[in-house]
Amino acid sequence: MKMMTVLPILVCASIALGAEVPPAQVQIDGAVLAAPEELRAGAAVLGYKAPGGPLVQIREGGNELICLATDPTKTAFNVACYHKDLEPFMARGRELLAQKVTGPRRNEVRFKEVEEGKLRMPKEPRTLYVLTGSSFDAASKKVENPYLRWVIYVPFATPESTGLSTKAVEGGPWLMGAGTAGAHIMINPPRK
Repeated sequence: MKMMTVLPILVCASIALGAEVPPAQVQIDGAVLAAPEELRAGAAVLGYKAPGGPLVQIREGGNELICLATDPTKTAFNVACYHKDLEPFMARGRELLAQKVTGPRRNEVRFKEVEEGKLRMPKEPRTLYVLTGSSFDAASKKVENPYLRWVIYVPFATPESTGLSTKAVEGGPWLMGAGTAGAHIMINPPRK
């Protein structure tokens, strides 16, 4: 019974470790697609040097955005760009994931650290762009089945302070995490 449990884990680990890391320029080309076009050239990019390794800077930035390359161990394409003032919050999230702190507990830890003054979070709104798809063609720089959504962090915002509902609305804005350090406005366009 133990071997049957261990075998799928070994197969998944082999697949993940066997993934090839695309060249830095390919990672950059894909990562910046989440950003508004006029901000792409100046965005800093974090990418991968080894499969399953940590995100590292693969391009310095000249503007306010940081973009994350897609994880080469995953089959789907998933990139994000966010305002540099969100980096302490995002970096702490990655650190907690590496420590196997996931789900609601990950947010609880970060929110508490913000409230205690241990983790910096901007007081003004800051934007995160997320682009997903089924794959990325490096030659054409095109994402297959692209879906772009926006997240605007507004720490400690509430329905009363924003006039937004906390119920998800397809195509419209709504407030997620109301009243917390990670409160944010979600804008999910309808899927095609």
